[in-house]
Parts: sequence; C-alpha cells; structure tokens
Amino acid sequence: MLTEAGIFVGGGGESYATPQELLLKYGNRHGLIAGATGTGKTVTLQVLAEGFSAAGVPVFLADVKGDLAGLAMAGSVDGKLHEPFTKRAATIGYDLNYADFPVAFWDLFGEQGTPIRTTVAEMGPLLLARLMDLSEPQEGVLNIAFRLADEEGLPLLDLKDLQSMLVFIGEQSADLGLRYGNISPATVGAIQRQLLVLENQGGTRLFGEPALELADMMRLAPDGRGQVNILASDKLMASPRLYATFLLWLLSELFEELPEVGDPDRPKLVFFFDEAHLLFSDAPKALTDKVEQVARLIRSKGVGIYFITQNPADVPDDILGQLGNRVQHALRAFTGKDQKDLARAAQNYRPNPRFDTETAIKEVGTGEAVTSFLEAKGIPSMVERTLVRPPASQLGPITPEQRRAAIAATGLGFKYDKVVDRESAYERLQAKASAAAEAAANAEAEEEKMKAELRELKQARRYDGTQVGRSTSRSSSRNDGIATAFGKSLARQLGTRTGQAIVRGILGSLFKSR
Repeated sequence: MLTEAGIFVGGGGESYATPQELLLKYGNRHGLIAGATGTGKTVTLQVLAEGFSAAGVPVFLADVKGDLAGLAMAGSVDGKLHEPFTKRAATIGYDLNYADFPVAFWDLFGEQGTPIRTTVAEMGPLLLARLMDLSEPQEGVLNIAFRLADEEGLPLLDLKDLQSMLVFIGEQSADLGLRYGNISPATVGAIQRQLLVLENQGGTRLFGEPALELADMMRLAPDGRGQVNILASDKLMASPRLYATFLLWLLSELFEELPEVGDPDRPKLVFFFDEAHLLFSDAPKALTDKVEQVARLIRSKGVGIYFITQNPADVPDDILGQLGNRVQHALRAFTGKDQKDLARAAQNYRPNPRFDTETAIKEVGTGEAVTSFLEAKGIPSMVERTLVRPPASQLGPITPEQRRAAIAATGLGFKYDKVVDRESAYERLQAKASAAAEAAANAEAEEEKMKAELRELKQARRYDGTQVGRSTSRSSSRNDGIATAFGKSLARQLGTRTGQAIVRGILGSLFKSR
C-alpha cells in the first residue's frame, strides 16, 4: 500500500512489473481520476484514499452511490482472499493484506451519518446566489441583506434568519434604496421563492448550528492513520446544485482557515471531488474563477484536491493544468465529439515511445488505466499503462448495523446531533417589531387619555346656568374661548406632531444596532 516515499497505485510497464506510485511529497499538487462509467474510477479513488489514510493523511470524499462505505470494513470475505484480487496482486508484485480504515460518516440530512451544517453567514452571498441560481439584480439584493445584517448586528445562522432579513428589507425598501440602490419588492419576492425551493430540497438541514469545525475532519486515529471522512451523497445527488455548492463551500473554508505550510513532506488533508462536472456545469465566471484561485493557492496550505469525472474535458483548462497526478481510465469514442475529447485527453500526458497514448486510453480494460504522477522536482512522469492494485478494504456498501456502529465509534454525534437555535436575526427582528408595535399602542392610548382629560376640563369650564354679572359673563365667555382654543390646539399637536415623534423614535430603533 505504501512505498518508502509514496502510495503504491499499481504495476506498470509491459509486464506490469514497474511500480507506479504517487509521491506523498507531491500529494498536495492535486490530481485527476477520469474515465467512462464502469471502468474502475471508484476503485482507484478507494485505493488512493487507503494510501493517504495509511500515511497519516486525513481524507474527505463524497460517496455518491454508497460504494465507498466499504472503507470502514476489511475486504476479506469470511477471512478468505478474493481470488481475482490475489491474481492481480501476484501480477503486479503486491502483498495483499485486507484491512479496515478509520471512517467518519457525515450526512447533510442526518440520516446516514453525523449531521453536517454551516451557517448562512459562512456560506456567503456568492455561493448562496449560485445555489439558488439568482440573477444579477437578485444577487445584488442578497448582498444588501448580508451587508445590512453585519452593520446592524443581526446574525444570519439559518434560513429563517435570511427570510426575515429579506422581509425587513422589503418593508424598508424606500429608505434603504437611498443608501444601497433600488430594491424592488418583486426582486425580494423572487429570492424568497428560491429560498422556498431550497427548503424543499433539504436546505433547512444544511444551515444552522452547531456548525462544522474543520478540526473534526482532520483527526488521526490512535494508530496514526488519517480519518477517512465519507459524505453520504446518494440522496444529496437529487439536488446536484446543493451538492456542488456545499463541497465548494468546504473547499473555501479550508482555504480561509488553514495556515500556510509551504511544501510539507505530506498533505495535511486530501479532498476528493466526485462528479466534478457538477461544479462547473452552468457555473458563472466569478465562481469558476474562485475555484481556480482555490486550486492554485490551497496547495500551499497542505491540501490536495482530486477531481473525479468521466471526461477530462469537464474540467476547465485553467484548472486542469494544475492537476499534476493523473489516472485516466478508458474513454469511449462513439461520436465525433468523443473522438475530439479522446485526442485532447491524450495530449495532456507526457508521451511514452513504447505506445500511443490515445490508443492506450481506448484499449485499457476495467481496473487498468494510463497514469502519470509527479516525479522528482515536480516533473510529470511519462505516461504508463498501469494495472491498479486491489483495495485492502471492502468493495461495495456495508450493512445499516455496521454503519451505525461506525458512526457511534467516532463520538461526533454528542457534538452535532442536537440542533442549537440561539438568538439571531429572526428573533431580534421579531423582538424589535413587537416592541415597536407595543410602544405605538401605548402612545396611542396615552394620547386618547390626554384627549379625554381635555374634554373633562372643557366641560368643567362651561357655563353651568347660574346668574352672573355682565362683565363676569363676558370675561367667563372670553376665558372659555381661550381655554377651548388652547385645548383644541393641544389635542391637534398631540394627535399629530407629538404622536408621530413618539412613533418615529420607536420605529427608528429598528435601524440601530443592538
């Protein structure tokens, strides 16, 4: 499984006797596993994950079909070796020993693994806009919501926080428009509808607390092997945009949080991105640029990214050029486009004078590939036909009982199983709105009380029918007239200026921070 300097991937050459290995020193230089369906990509992914784990490197991968869960169990069947595997191991000179690996299962839906969450604020407006397929004006309003939440001290943790923030923006659009630009109620409504779609896809479970701590994915087992983190993705694949956006968020978090380490002797973490074409399908240029930036810079933080896809053409050229370790399984060339893609794939390898690369990519069988790994000084090796070694862990899924036992063994459920709903934007906006409504009602009641007292005063000063002198009568009448005018003026002021000032003062508090 491990050689002195790297991971034994398989045997190469005409007799498959030449070891093909991925040097740990260059494991953070990224890689590609490509090939048509059924050609052995999943087994190659499993082999590399085993090798990195055995070398003490934590691994993250997405299990889109449930096949990779077998990493948690040894590959033997009733203690017996699998005959085809023993033959392949003998052919390439590999000493096959079955073994299980330290696995942590994760699941956005909390059904097949420990729940995994992030907050709306950590996801950010760019990825959320991608997730909800927002237009440019809609993305602009979403950015206003995030900016205003930061300024007013309103934490955005889950979807109801973002929904309540959008309601607030819609209600205050006239005033906010002078500060941030035009905010159309129709645009706010369109974003709310997309949030509803996201809820229906399971987004409610993705956003919230406790949020994932990256350290829980970068643990080592007591024996020094790296933890293999498996994201249950069979159900998640029904929402491909959610799948791709979540994995891109995870890459971004790794990029932002991990320190610079330069060129380590082995990676700090290896990240396998299965079904990589979903990341780039219909992606806006801003998002593709972000992926390119992460791929270019994250290797200095000790993280290796390995894309798994059917065709290398699924990966943009700027990113493909950064993938130094490559395993190319068979490609089929049934159409003119397939033939162009095949020729293009062959051009990405350093030629080997012993065979034609394009022909070899068409001819390799299941479990066989053409490979090229970085050699000394980071130079790509010549392409070689390689028979991939058998995995040491179990091929295929495990039973629900075995999965539950593996989940319990990690102890992560004590930290992540229970949802924490602390005070955030939703609760604070609700509290401010309730306080404003109560204060306005109290102001209105006080105004009515003062009006009633004025009416009583007016009644008390009115002529009660007793005989008085002429001058006294005129004086009393004149005083009544003054009192009446004063009372009416005061009532009007209380009903307009004073009352409005009280309400403005209360509602104005909505724009102040905590």
